[in-house]
Amino acid sequence: MSERLDADRADRPDRLDFHQTLPVLPLLNGVVLPQMVVTLALETDEARAAADAAAEGGQILLVPRFESGRFARVGTIAEIENRGTLPGGSPALIVRATARANVGAGVIGSTAALWVGVEPIAERPPTERARELARDVRAAVAALFDRLGGRRLTEVLRGVDDPGAIADLAGWWPDLAFERKVELLETVDVETRLEKVLAWVKEAMVELELAEKIRKEVSEGLERHQREFLLRQQMNAIRKELGEDSEDEDLVDEYRSKLAALVEAHAITDAAREAIDREIGRLERTPAQNMEHGWIRTWLDTVFGVPWGQRTTDDLDIDEARRILDEDHTGLDEVKERIVEFLAVRKLRAERGLDDRESAPPARRKPGAIIALVGPPGVGKTSLGESVARALGRRFVRVALGGVRDEAEIRGHRRTYVGAQPGRIVRAMTEAGTMNPVFVLDEVDKVGADWRGDPSSALLEVLDPAQNHSFRDHYLEVDLDLSDVLFIATANVLDTIPGPLLDRMEIVRLDGYTEDEKVAIARDHLVARQVKHNGLQDGEVEVTDAALHAIVADYTREAGVRSFERELGKVLRKAATKVAAGTPAPIVVDREDLKDYLGRPRFYSEVADRIAAPGVATGLAVTAAGGDVLFVEATAMDDTADAGFTVTGQLGDVMKESAQIALSYVRSKADVLGIDPATLSKRRFHVHFPAGAVPKDGPSAGITMTAALVSLLTGRSVRKEVGMTGEVTLSGRVLPIGGVKQKVLAAHRAGLREVILPARNEADLDDVPEKVRDELTFHLAETVDEVLGWALEPA
Repeated sequence: MSERLDADRADRPDRLDFHQTLPVLPLLNGVVLPQMVVTLALETDEARAAADAAAEGGQILLVPRFESGRFARVGTIAEIENRGTLPGGSPALIVRATARANVGAGVIGSTAALWVGVEPIAERPPTERARELARDVRAAVAALFDRLGGRRLTEVLRGVDDPGAIADLAGWWPDLAFERKVELLETVDVETRLEKVLAWVKEAMVELELAEKIRKEVSEGLERHQREFLLRQQMNAIRKELGEDSEDEDLVDEYRSKLAALVEAHAITDAAREAIDREIGRLERTPAQNMEHGWIRTWLDTVFGVPWGQRTTDDLDIDEARRILDEDHTGLDEVKERIVEFLAVRKLRAERGLDDRESAPPARRKPGAIIALVGPPGVGKTSLGESVARALGRRFVRVALGGVRDEAEIRGHRRTYVGAQPGRIVRAMTEAGTMNPVFVLDEVDKVGADWRGDPSSALLEVLDPAQNHSFRDHYLEVDLDLSDVLFIATANVLDTIPGPLLDRMEIVRLDGYTEDEKVAIARDHLVARQVKHNGLQDGEVEVTDAALHAIVADYTREAGVRSFERELGKVLRKAATKVAAGTPAPIVVDREDLKDYLGRPRFYSEVADRIAAPGVATGLAVTAAGGDVLFVEATAMDDTADAGFTVTGQLGDVMKESAQIALSYVRSKADVLGIDPATLSKRRFHVHFPAGAVPKDGPSAGITMTAALVSLLTGRSVRKEVGMTGEVTLSGRVLPIGGVKQKVLAAHRAGLREVILPARNEADLDDVPEKVRDELTFHLAETVDEVLGWALEPA
């Protein structure tokens, strides 16, 4: 211990001369400050040796010692007032501390105790600043100990005037840490000592106020819960006296348990929790005989039926996704590629930690894709949604929007209405059981609008990535997060979809299939499905490729394969009849057998018959069922009394204007076209589009009508192997049109061999299957003169 004191003394910068020596009594658990009178137990040999050594002079040095063995730099000189024993039999000293003293180096004394040199520290007279601080400390300590119940220390403070003594009285504070008491002892300057005590007292006051506030809140919460418990117990007792069933009590407890589970899983927002808790309270207060009781129960059942926080994990294996998509669908490469891109982005975001949905604000989370598949019926738009769900490992849900006219079908009905229920979006999410299904909005182009509202406007929020993280159903009235849903909308045409809704979707077109693609689909999917559907087994019936080609060409004429599958079903049903009658297997269905199974062919190439005479031309058009061949017939009548121009065939305004433009061009270029002006004057022209029950519109039949009129007036027939499409201007320019792929596929199905297109549509030919391009000859026209040169027979 002597060496430790020497080291502590050597660290001090002021090398003082110490003439007085005193024995050292180490203090392990406390600090004695001047003016204190304390009883010290002598529990160690060194303590007893120090007490014995001090008995001669009556003074001892009290020095705090830390757990590490280091002594404080300042000790307290104390006078021994009495010696005795404690109730346990241990010897003890009663001492009175008189002054601080700097601790010097250890010296060798005549006893076993450690003697050190000491230098008493005399306090300076108090300044005015010290007296002000003393008053503040007195007031702060009084306020603190009044709260803590230490009124005795407060009374002692009132009788002390010396600022230094007021600061040292903090040593009696039981909650003051040992280190801070040592710091108080070592602080010689009175002002600094008072400032430290004042800061500690204020800090304790803040902590005490915070603790009291927390204790008060906890106490109030416990009292409230106890009060509610007692009231519920009384309510239950009243219900039992009235003979009411306790089923409602169990039901409320069940609802509260479900709500607690959702809150614990962080599956719902605070606003949703408050709304549900409020309704549970209403249910508890509403008698079972009240009709609102049933409405509240229905609402709660609906809310708890929503799969809050439930999500499936995406299968991010891109190769496996490709395999599943190819297995379920032949062709549709563009759509498959888009789904693979979606998977690739999800995989990269997951691997690089960019998809933390828990920490990211809802508006900044990565939204799910919103894709619109547009194409003719029967090309596999809806079934593609199921394949996408299987490839992603997600649940699949479908909502049919065809014919929906009420906005409440999407957003739900207000709860004020009798029989109110949530909208189709919420019902579909409940059916899916997860918050991230593949959601197919089927036939979105057939949504109607009337006095009940516009459902397409309600879909704007559903399909907007900036809003659908907080979609609100009118029935639930709580936010529903749709941002992780993969929406796939299907439509046949885009014309009937409102612009704002169309702007929210990524358009992916599914054009019709070629004949070879239809045969491949039948071989890969349709035949096997119909074999199973009709109770047959593999190997009992064989349909040859020639028969499949014949069914496509002679018995169906469509962009998709729906009618094709129906015809296959008819063939296999008749084959099943033969198998059931005992005909030995296998039954082979070839091209020559189709007449027995399906009757006579229903379609054949009528182009040659239609355009055998001048005045008839073959055009190409796009309908809701895909591309189709469009015939234009023109005739002229000598009628001087009623000269003019007539267009028939249920045409729109744009198409009627195109017909007028075609006639005006022919009249203006009669000399160049080799037409006798006399044949144009005082004659009535009539242009007709057969299939008059089908509405038609658009400018793309302009060159077809021009070719028909020139053919009529020149007597040159239009070549039967040529189909054409393009908009015409008064100056004879040919402008680009849309739907090139569908129109080319229609020309191919109809047996045409040459197609005239606007020159500016050349880039669109890249979308046409390569085999179709190889079998057709394309003419790219910039002027009507070029069109007529390719389309008309030689003069």
